[in-house]
Amino acid sequence: MPKHADIKKVLVLGSGPIVIGQAAEFDYAGTQACRSLKEEGIEVVLLNSNPATIMTDKDIADRVYIEPLTIEVVEQLILKEKPDSILPTLGGQAGLNLAMELEEAGFLREHQVRLIGTTAETIRKAEDRLEFKETMEKIHEPVAPSLVVENLQDGIDFAEKIGYPVVLRPAYTLGGSGGGIANNREELVETLENGLRLSRVGQVLVERCIAGWKEIEYEVMRDSAGNVITVCNMENLDPVGVHTGDSIVVAPSQTLGDKEYQMLRTSALNIISELKITGGCNVQFALHPTSFEYCVIEVNPRVSRSSALASKATGYPIAKVAAKIALGYTLDEIKNAVTQKTYASFEPMLDYCVVKMPRLPFDKFISAKRKLGTQMKATGEVMSICTNFEGALMKAIRSLEQHVDSLMSYDFSKMGEEELIRQLYVVDDRRIWVIAEALRRGIGFEKIHEITKIDNWFIDKLAILVEMEQELKQVGKAVQSGTPAAHALNVELLAEAKRIEFPDTVIARLTHIEQAEIRAMRYEHGICAAYKMVDTCAAEFEAATPYYYSCFGSENEAEGKSDKKKVLVLGSGPIRIGQGIEFDFCSVHSTWAFKKEGYETIIINNNPETVSTDFDIADKLYFEPLTPEDVESIVDIEKPDGAVVQFGGQTAIKLTEALMKMGVPILGTDAKDVDAAEDRELFDEILEKCGIPRPAGHTVFTAEEAKKAAHELGYPVLVRPSYVLGGQGMQIAISDQDIDEFIGIINQIAQEHPILVDKYIRGKEIEVDAICDGRDILIPGIMEHIERTGIHSGDSISVYPAPSISEKNRTTIVEYTEKLARALHVKGMINIQFIVDGDDVYIIEVNPRSSRTVPYISKVTGIPIVPLATQIICGHTIRELGYTPGLQPSADLIAIKMPVFSFEKIRGADISLGPEMKSTGECLGIAKTFNEALYKAFQGAGIKLPKYKNMIITVKDADKADIVPIAKRFEMLGYKIFATKGTAKALEDGGVKAIRVNKIEQESPNLMDLILGHEIDLVIDTPPQGVDRSHDGFLIRRNAIETGVNVLTSLDTAEALVTSMENRANELTLIDIAKL
Repeated sequence: MPKHADIKKVLVLGSGPIVIGQAAEFDYAGTQACRSLKEEGIEVVLLNSNPATIMTDKDIADRVYIEPLTIEVVEQLILKEKPDSILPTLGGQAGLNLAMELEEAGFLREHQVRLIGTTAETIRKAEDRLEFKETMEKIHEPVAPSLVVENLQDGIDFAEKIGYPVVLRPAYTLGGSGGGIANNREELVETLENGLRLSRVGQVLVERCIAGWKEIEYEVMRDSAGNVITVCNMENLDPVGVHTGDSIVVAPSQTLGDKEYQMLRTSALNIISELKITGGCNVQFALHPTSFEYCVIEVNPRVSRSSALASKATGYPIAKVAAKIALGYTLDEIKNAVTQKTYASFEPMLDYCVVKMPRLPFDKFISAKRKLGTQMKATGEVMSICTNFEGALMKAIRSLEQHVDSLMSYDFSKMGEEELIRQLYVVDDRRIWVIAEALRRGIGFEKIHEITKIDNWFIDKLAILVEMEQELKQVGKAVQSGTPAAHALNVELLAEAKRIEFPDTVIARLTHIEQAEIRAMRYEHGICAAYKMVDTCAAEFEAATPYYYSCFGSENEAEGKSDKKKVLVLGSGPIRIGQGIEFDFCSVHSTWAFKKEGYETIIINNNPETVSTDFDIADKLYFEPLTPEDVESIVDIEKPDGAVVQFGGQTAIKLTEALMKMGVPILGTDAKDVDAAEDRELFDEILEKCGIPRPAGHTVFTAEEAKKAAHELGYPVLVRPSYVLGGQGMQIAISDQDIDEFIGIINQIAQEHPILVDKYIRGKEIEVDAICDGRDILIPGIMEHIERTGIHSGDSISVYPAPSISEKNRTTIVEYTEKLARALHVKGMINIQFIVDGDDVYIIEVNPRSSRTVPYISKVTGIPIVPLATQIICGHTIRELGYTPGLQPSADLIAIKMPVFSFEKIRGADISLGPEMKSTGECLGIAKTFNEALYKAFQGAGIKLPKYKNMIITVKDADKADIVPIAKRFEMLGYKIFATKGTAKALEDGGVKAIRVNKIEQESPNLMDLILGHEIDLVIDTPPQGVDRSHDGFLIRRNAIETGVNVLTSLDTAEALVTSMENRANELTLIDIAKL
């Protein structure tokens, strides 16, 4: 069936800001699908509120709207652009929910817009818990006994009937939000109340708990003619009970017999056929570990996180094929883009093993509970490919960038045996390290399996890794007692250690042989990494798009020869708080720009969710960990002419020194200049030469020195480690006690570098991204943060063009930027943060690399920052590229970037904002006026007020005078204000009516009762700085977040919110950024 002739203009719905449970996998799928639709000559209109992704770039769609994903926006957009079809299956749950609401309201029918990619009926059958259950019963597919409840009592009654434990799953939520396992009545009440509140339709499914069964997933495709194929099946290392996004996943499944594999495959294909899904679909099964009993957990009738993994694991471009199917093509008419010979109806075959590991945010939230359950907590993930499971696991561990490189990285050796066994029952992110320790102690497989329910096959593989550690330790003992290294470590053992991917650093640590000596031994005996191609069909057909993974003891398939100059682009690894998808945007754009300049491009990255690891972005893709040794093996084969590190965030920057040692030239800004910007003393010299002031400060190594520095400067001071991204470990200290505590925390993170102590100046924070060619600079625009200094730039609301700085400030900022870019000999990008205090302008920090604001500023100014920076790195100048140096004229629009947080997913995390970054994503409001842009930004972040018009205010003493005018404005909007004693008095003295309410530790009714009463819209709570921040405030903020109340911890944000509420626009102006 050729494509439908009546589809000419398609509206694609994106997934919005990155939150835990909905990360970059949808941007990757959406980008691939938009490109796939454009190939077919379709006009593509894109709606997505996320400015950080390549998906909202004008190269991807014909019309790009970075607007809030709300019903009013979609309706207005349909009236404006008049698309004939809407494709909702690539925007995650956000896109699906929007399309369903429009369909149910009859809006799509009324305006002759059809849903393509799947029908509303199909979505309902898969998403609506009741319809799904009925559909499964109709085709005799087993599901766990369950009941959909809409109130608490029904839930309690049903749970008592089927017996605890039970699983709770709210309808229409993403990443298992609000769900969980309840082992008794008390847990049931708590989780069920939360779930009913979060579900779009107020429904929660209560079902028999099958925790401990194996969790297996099938990724399947179907077209409109009813052809069905399996792309890939995957198995979770963790049994049912841990969300698949937080589990270690392996593809293809390793522990299923042929009968089980075929039984579940048949079931998955029956389900997709009955649901009449067209496109990609993910089916999750629970399989009883010892019998053939199974049940269907859920079906996602859309592209999901697992599709991104299946796509990267097999090389089968699921989203691209799904987009073609949506247009009416059948699988046997669509060519497989990887082989360019076979068709999409050909099932992929894997002759290797893929492991995915989640990247969890517990390094950012030290106080958070690490326990994993059915609600997802990971911010991102890494994937690795190897010829054996052990090797793939070892590669995945070192790809995480969490200071882990083997199964010895978390040390449980101090625990007694009883304590260790208790620890095995704990389901958290360190579980495989606990199992490894149990194996070292000789605790049997059966015992470990009985406690963890992890299959013996996986435990055996972990045991193989532990045995290798022991053998290498024996070598270490021999070396220490005087045996020469070459005798102690035999070649067979070294080859076997490398086959299961032990890095040289770990081998050196265990054997007490120098790392350089181990490397020399490997090269002497030819134990080097060989590269295999991912070709979707177990090498039956030649792949046309080279996509490689490494292994040891095999033939090399990567061809190093090339007539062109080669450039190595280093990716940014897994998505985590502080280093998000923005850096992937930069990597992809620089790769495209290098291609245009005639270079052969090579990307190294390990993140399966992003566009940079798509099969057709670079000339060659290496799916590998970003560590010096892994990169060196690629350099040995490819011998690149240069590497570019300024686009991959801190991950790439950290590899600079190693690349130089390998003899790879660093393109762009010289490494010693990057160092000068990071090294306190060198940088101070440069500032002095340029006559640029910065807040007074000192470099220290110990808590005593830090306290001495703080007394000289006078509190408050800012304490932070040097060389970090995302403000990790940064704190504002107001006393000696604070300094002792903070330095303790910083030293947990790893401390080879000194600690910086600065005077804390509270002023306006201004940010600039600029491009420099060695002589001239180009500044696309100046951004101003709404929150005053002290809140991390990634967490503050940012406005372009800067609204409240004077002409004099502007001139100073441009002058300082020029001086610094020249002094640091920047070639390419530079990001500078300033504080403006009256007429004074100070410098906070300078980063000679791309920053997280680059995608947003590129899109709103229409200046392609990354391509220009790349052309400059290749030797062009700003003038030659057709630009006038200096600050560019402001666009005639206002753009406001709003941070988006995922606090409700991470129990026990403190949500008050400070110098350490905590947001997971961002959205953008663009309009002709400040007020409309602000309104759109809050809408995009999901803050939709007013609802009940009740709010709570409790502020620190220093904020009491400033809160009065803000509270007055909320009162004018009809808000009823509740406040604690001190704040209430300040408000009443200022003429604002406030209802006094008891603090948490006082008797009921108190603050907590109010929050848990579900009638509060907003809490404004500004915590005092420093360590003895009251525990009271922490509890208020935590509980408010967990009951879905908006919490603001900065008065500047509160003022912005009230401004946006006072100026609700009746009609929004929608701006197509592709025209800017």
